Amino acid sequence: MRASLFFGTLTLALCLSACGDKPAETAGDSGSAQANLPAVEGPSPAELVAKLATLPAPYNTADLKAGEKAWNKCRSCHTLVEGGANMVGPNLYGVFGRKSGSKADYQYSDAMKGHNAVWDFATLDDYLTHPQSTVPGTKMGFMGIKDETERHNLIAYLKLETSPAQK
Repeated sequence: MRASLFFGTLTLALCLSACGDKPAETAGDSGSAQANLPAVEGPSPAELVAKLATLPAPYNTADLKAGEKAWNKCRSCHTLVEGGANMVGPNLYGVFGRKSGSKADYQYSDAMKGHNAVWDFATLDDYLTHPQSTVPGTKMGFMGIKDETERHNLIAYLKLETSPAQK
């Protein structure tokens, strides 16, 4: 009895100690796999402002931080990066200019395949307002974003995050 109580307490203590903060890495710690990875740099704030200004109104005045926050509603089903995985929904990289239901490596509903739209600011705005009535029979269970400003912020964010860089 005492032995099981002792080992139970010891196990609990070990489990709880594993939940603590990760020790700080020292400058000489090269054991981290992250240490040898190149830094990934995105556009500078000035470049983002310049790109945002090229979007049509009202998206050109969007709040990109608010758009990124709105993206949190989407991220459990979609990815944004080039080569990103399809999840419950398709990867959205390159979505602007793509025909609905046409990403080759994703299994769309028949409704989305038959929607026959090209994704742009207007079609995404309409779809994200009320997905089920825009594309009856869509697999997307999301109820939509009713707030116009939130939608515009999200769409501007998506445009900048999912468009291939101009070279």
